[in-house]
Order: sequence, then structure tokens, then C-alpha cells
Amino acid sequence: MNVMKIQILGTGCAKCNKLAEATRQAAEDLGLDYEMEKVTDMLRFADFGVMITPAMAVEGEVKVSGRVPDQEELKTLLSS
Repeated sequence: MNVMKIQILGTGCAKCNKLAEATRQAAEDLGLDYEMEKVTDMLRFADFGVMITPAMAVEGEVKVSGRVPDQEELKTLLSS
């Protein structure tokens, strides 16, 4: 099975950290084999087309931006 690449885009603010922790928890609950990268370089946000953080990308595709979804939504985003 391939390792899922999850990227958390944010400057390290409280919401960014909350999204990272919530995403980690959802991935663990789903039993995913994943690698998480925190992207803090604002220039890289633009590469993803993200204007509002926090944001989460899975395999390079932005799944959520500007908010922290609840656990159920995160699990859905990670499994789709």
C-alpha cells in the first residue's frame, strides 16, 4: 500500500496547529499509512492556490481551506 501524503498549509497559528492535530487523529483512527508535512512557506501556499489558511492537501490536492473541519468530515476527506 502506498503512503498517503498529507500536507498542512499554514503559518503555525493556533488554527493551523489544530488542523494538523485533528488530521493526524483522523488518519490514525482510519488506520492510514501516511506522512504529514507542515508547509509554512507562504510562497508555497500559492502553488496550491490557497489564499486562506489553514488548509489541508492530500496527494497535492487541496481538500479544505480556511477552516478546521470536524473529525467526521476529516475522515471523509481522507478516505475519498
